[in-house]
Amino acid sequence: MHYQIIKKGAEADIFLVDWYKDKAISKLRTSKRYRHKVLDNIIRGRRTIHEANMLHAAKTTGIKTPFIYFLDPKRAEIIMEYIHGKNVKDIISKEIGKEIGKYVSILHNNNMIHGDLTTSNFIVDGNNLYLIDFGLSFYSERIEDMATDIRVIKEILSSAHIHIFEETYQNFLDGYSESTVHNFSRILNIVKEIERRGRYSRII
Repeated sequence: MHYQIIKKGAEADIFLVDWYKDKAISKLRTSKRYRHKVLDNIIRGRRTIHEANMLHAAKTTGIKTPFIYFLDPKRAEIIMEYIHGKNVKDIISKEIGKEIGKYVSILHNNNMIHGDLTTSNFIVDGNNLYLIDFGLSFYSERIEDMATDIRVIKEILSSAHIHIFEETYQNFLDGYSESTVHNFSRILNIVKEIERRGRYSRII
């Protein structure tokens, strides 16, 4: 199978591959030289299985995620569906912001924290919005973890998409608040508290 590198990351490399005459994505967790080889293999294998499980769990909630074609814990590799479409970081709009908010609310309603909510991890294919890269995801019922998820997307919108930040973030909050089963006001207060901590830490 031919591997064409798309992206090199801190934890994994992303490749475009041919899978039964169709395009697919291979996510291959890279070995860490600072870890003992046996321990490294165990960690990478477990994280690979965990990510595959989180991808599947998110799909069962109604969120569109790539289908998993093949899982190899020994190689720490997931081969999954290639999503044809445009990356949201290139086509962000206030309308898409609302759909992202709905997706994040669905995750949080199911006690799932994505951990890396950037516009680079959303893809639009026609009328469908896909969420990818669950490498940092985990389960949590803590409101603080949900607020951190929201804080990440807010930070991305305010830095990479500042020209439409206000409207897009407000639409994100509108989409989130429409579906959330949690105390929305409390979550927003914690988002503000996280921001205050960040400003304080930079001052000192």
